Amino acid sequence: MSSRFLRRNQYYFALAALLLVVFLCVFAFFYYVPARASLLYGPPAKHLSISDRIEYATRLLSHGDELTTPLDVNGGERPFRVEPGESVSSISDRLESEFFISNADAFLDYAIYTGIDLSIQSGDFTLSPAQSVIDIAQALQKFSPTDAVLTILPGWRMEEIAASLPTSGLTIAPEDFLSASAFPPQILALDSPSTMEGFFFPDTYTLPRETDVTQLLDAIARNFNANLTTDLQNGFAAQNLSVTEAVTLASIVQREAVHNEEAALIASVYLNRLAIGMKLDADPTIQYALGYQAENNSWWKSPLSFADLEVVSPYNTYQNPGLPPTPISNPGIEALAAVAFPQESPYYFFRAACDGSGYHVFAETFEEQLANGCQ
Repeated sequence: MSSRFLRRNQYYFALAALLLVVFLCVFAFFYYVPARASLLYGPPAKHLSISDRIEYATRLLSHGDELTTPLDVNGGERPFRVEPGESVSSISDRLESEFFISNADAFLDYAIYTGIDLSIQSGDFTLSPAQSVIDIAQALQKFSPTDAVLTILPGWRMEEIAASLPTSGLTIAPEDFLSASAFPPQILALDSPSTMEGFFFPDTYTLPRETDVTQLLDAIARNFNANLTTDLQNGFAAQNLSVTEAVTLASIVQREAVHNEEAALIASVYLNRLAIGMKLDADPTIQYALGYQAENNSWWKSPLSFADLEVVSPYNTYQNPGLPPTPISNPGIEALAAVAFPQESPYYFFRAACDGSGYHVFAETFEEQLANGCQ
């Protein structure tokens, strides 16, 4: 074989390799980058040209976690005023200089990419460095009749959240919501929960009506992350609980504590039981296992019968030791704080007070528990 033939083959091989590299670069630039940005941050504003969509998608991806990571997760709320006619560039610069966000360019790029730059309202707002760039950008759009409002109450299970969707103004089907909730968003930076049950942070969410299920779950996950302060995480660790374990216990405390001031004492009872390997014997876990009760249109059967305590389920804490496999409801901040900072107590038992007040009486021994029964 002649050297000339070899050189020609090498030339064609090099040319083919170069064309492949060019093709891959073009593919990444025109398809992958916009698609990835849309997946992470939602669709681009409709008025943007194709070149603008590619440019701002590239900018967003270059910011990495800056868009979703708060400047200070423990930061408090402060006033922020948007002046009439103020440019989004000026707003983003002031947000950085007043230490609400870490990167003005990240805010500006996100605002332009989503079209929020055209809908930011003038007026007085209450913002916090515990909010992410995305959360602050969305907060600067005042409520309008075109928005949807979803309220999640403490202690709801995700089926109850799903049932409230049709009246929220969102167009998300309940069954689609429940299906997607089995796959927690990657931004829910925790110890790999197997479901979002427990992590739907109770709050009122004001969102565009066209919000899809992925965007909704991301917004809720960001809110949970923002409220998961360092103090809470340290408190969970002090109880030898992972975040998921702590949320699971808090979900039980949430269903038990009718009055928030009792939550820390109820949490102490369950922690005392866990410490000695005693079963939790928690009625709410039985209610969760039983599921929907058509006769009273409720997901939480009350009162329970002795037969109910025999239900075969990994959530039956009368039969199975330790915590249930997942949270059983979505706890509010009071229940989460109760688990992180429980009241020290010698108690291993409690039951509802006989006066119907919703308060409980506590006992150290089973004999005392029996004595506290209603006559």
